[in-house]
Amino acid sequence: MSTINYSEKIPNNVNLAEDRTLQRALEQWQPSFINWWDDVGPVGSTDSEVYLRTAVSVDPQGWAQFGHVKMRDYRWGVFLNPGSADRDVHFGDHKGEKVWQDVPGEHRANLRRIIVTQGDTEPASVEQQRHLGLTAPSMYDLRNLFQINVEEGRHLWAMVYLLQKHFGRDGREEAGALLERRSGDENNPRILGAFNEATPDWLAFFMFTYFTDRDGKFQLAALAESAFDPLARTTKFMLTEEAHHMFVGESGVSRVIQRTAQAINTLKTDDPATLRGAGVIDLETLQRYVNFHYSVTIDLFGADQSSNAATFYSSGLKGRYEEGKRDDDHVLKGQTYKVLEVVGGQLVEKEVPMLNALNEVLRDDFIKDSMAGVGRWNKVLEKAGLPHRLTVPHKAFHRNIGALSQVKVSPDGRVVAEAEWATNKDKWLPSREDFAFVASLMGRVVEPGQFANWIAPPNMGINKQPVDFEYVRFN
Repeated sequence: MSTINYSEKIPNNVNLAEDRTLQRALEQWQPSFINWWDDVGPVGSTDSEVYLRTAVSVDPQGWAQFGHVKMRDYRWGVFLNPGSADRDVHFGDHKGEKVWQDVPGEHRANLRRIIVTQGDTEPASVEQQRHLGLTAPSMYDLRNLFQINVEEGRHLWAMVYLLQKHFGRDGREEAGALLERRSGDENNPRILGAFNEATPDWLAFFMFTYFTDRDGKFQLAALAESAFDPLARTTKFMLTEEAHHMFVGESGVSRVIQRTAQAINTLKTDDPATLRGAGVIDLETLQRYVNFHYSVTIDLFGADQSSNAATFYSSGLKGRYEEGKRDDDHVLKGQTYKVLEVVGGQLVEKEVPMLNALNEVLRDDFIKDSMAGVGRWNKVLEKAGLPHRLTVPHKAFHRNIGALSQVKVSPDGRVVAEAEWATNKDKWLPSREDFAFVASLMGRVVEPGQFANWIAPPNMGINKQPVDFEYVRFN
């Protein structure tokens, strides 16, 4: 069933009306979700009508329609990609068996943990971004923020559906807890560290949507391989929506670079103080933001060696990115992979069983993908005739998880003493002064077609609309 039924209280394409118990459970959760949205969702957005896309089917050829909607009235629902009767498990110990429609008892705890951890990231990012609408650099950008917010809310619905349908009372309790944790809360924080970091400004938002939503892409793609078919079908559709989030990040940073490059060429200097005085973001500050968001995001993949990762793979719960395109045996026993460790104050590679290194495999796939986008940012500098290039730091830089958390490493990959780290930290990572400067640029610009001084307009609008279209109607 690819078409979505919007006549029901909860839009869905899973025949929800045929499962009255589940329908009642979700309808009881629905008001709690709206209360959460009102409590920690986008500030000051309640009465605005936003030009949003809404899923109308799971057919990639025409899955969404656009129109002005009050966000609180957005039709969040439950959408799964179509199933296939002949789908087999294609990796791990169950390779060749039929995929599961129900949760096998022996995998119940691990599957619940996977779904809860993924589900927890979705409301967390809404909470992290809740104040950004007050400092939007344009109406176009405000609309993109709000689109991401409603889709993160929909992704929460996707995980809650799986919990409520397949995990009974435990699932209902977990669904409630997803609305009780809060990003950055001292007593009840979100599960993963990056989702407790503040998103204080729009440069941080663009970096977050470029790097951290890209982590989401890789995690969802790995879950889309799962032998638990409802999880695979759910995450496949989530990936359709996730692509826009990464576009907002990549194009947002690109537009910041474009505006800075324009100022460098006009002023004939790349001096940070001069550029800051002109109200644009200097390239050194941009580099420090890249360093921070990249390093925090690669920690999200977990420890470089993990028995849990091995269990999840061998059990068929979570595959690798694009598992079907890999030319090995998809069981991986006896295979190895290189990870980093510190020996005698130096970073060295060592071979470990690949099953235990699957977090590192996914992290390396992410790194390759991230670097491609940074390369596209550098094309903007190249086109402007500037020699400066942005880079991603060494993957051992600023790590807080796994073996590399025990050592200080410079962006170029040198193990450094605490004293050298302390001396250079504010050259490598955003300082309080950097955050204060970027915050000083964050004035709200929401007249159609107008843009803050520190960012260039996009090349085109949303859904073939002009850039100066009224994307948000303030009532």
